[in-house]
Parts: sequence; structure tokens; C-alpha cells
Amino acid sequence: MSVVLRLVLTIITFVAGFYFTLWVPFSLVFPHPTSNAFRVAGSTVVALVIAAFVWRRSGSIPEGFATSTILGGIAVGGVSFVAGFFGPMIFAPQANQGPLLGIFITGPLGAVAGCLGGAVLWLAKRRSRETTTTMGHAVEQGDEADER
Repeated sequence: MSVVLRLVLTIITFVAGFYFTLWVPFSLVFPHPTSNAFRVAGSTVVALVIAAFVWRRSGSIPEGFATSTILGGIAVGGVSFVAGFFGPMIFAPQANQGPLLGIFITGPLGAVAGCLGGAVLWLAKRRSRETTTTMGHAVEQGDEADER
């Protein structure tokens, strides 16, 4: 994956992770308005961890099933969340419940779709790797048979 695409994906997942954790768990844990600094700090830490994971793992297609599935969920879910959260603010600013689209609909559905896509990608890569290995092994056996 190119560096520019990795950087864009990392920034989008940082923004998605920050706003999602700010509005969903940290607003419930620290409901009082005076604890706003704790909510922002906690959301920033969580978003940095998510962004670091995406940056590190998006350099190549992950080898493990769980990593591929999680990375797909974070990437597609993050992009879907940001589109659903900020899209209504831009295109329908009069809609007072616009960001809820990203929080409750596009974010979770994008995460599920990304997890499924990451799993399918990993399975397809494993199948092609097994086919390549099997074909290479068959060629080696054929060479040995020619030598006999």
C-alpha cells in the first residue's frame, strides 16, 4: 500500500476513533461537563493507539486471520463512521440528528462489512498461497520423476 494511502487511512481512523470514543464510552463514563479534559485525553489516547495499529499493519496484507479481520473492520468502519458523522453536517446542516447516522448506522455496518472483507481477503490470499505451494511441490515431484 502506498505511503499516501496509508497516511490518509491512518488520519481517517484517528478521527473516527477519537470522535467515536469521545461520544460513546467517555461521555457515559464522565457525564459531567467539568470532566471534558478527561474525555478528550482518553479519546486521544484511544485514537492514537488505533492509528498506530493501522499505520503499522497497513504496510502489507496481514498474515494472521485476526489481524486481517480487525484491520479491515477498523479501516472500513472508520471511513464509514467519518462519512456518516460528518456528511450530514456538511450536506444537511439543519438536521439536528445528523451525526447519529455515523454513530449508530454507517460506523457499525462499515465495521462489520470491513471485518467480513478482511476475512475474505485473508482466506483468498491463503488459498492462492496454498495453490502456489501445491503447484510448486507438484513441479518438484515431476522433476524428481524425470531424474529417475
